[in-house]
Amino acid sequence: MHKLYLTIGSALAGIGVILGAFGAHKLKEIAPDSVPTFQTGVQYQMYHALALILVGILFEKFPVKSMNWAGICFFVGVLLFSGSLYVLSALKATGKVGLGGIGIITPIGGLFFIVGWGLL
Repeated sequence: MHKLYLTIGSALAGIGVILGAFGAHKLKEIAPDSVPTFQTGVQYQMYHALALILVGILFEKFPVKSMNWAGICFFVGVLLFSGSLYVLSALKATGKVGLGGIGIITPIGGLFFIVGWGLL
């Protein structure tokens, strides 16, 4: 199981670098007002990609259920928190701002982050 968390964390970190470069260069040209929201998503994705790598390292030494659940929470948190911020940035960049459905997902993802840190 620990290798899975190492793999997912590494993949999310690599994707975070790609998205960060996109946000810093191309998105800034297309829709500069959506860059801060996008950067927040990238920032939290990177933090929690590293947290997943940490879970992978610790899970090998301490294979307890709470460690497994921490990894799951971090992954779900990235999907919901960062993913919703990416979608909101895309909607804002295309002029289709609609916080009604997507905006509520972000704090749910944040809650998964908090639970994950508590379980770790």
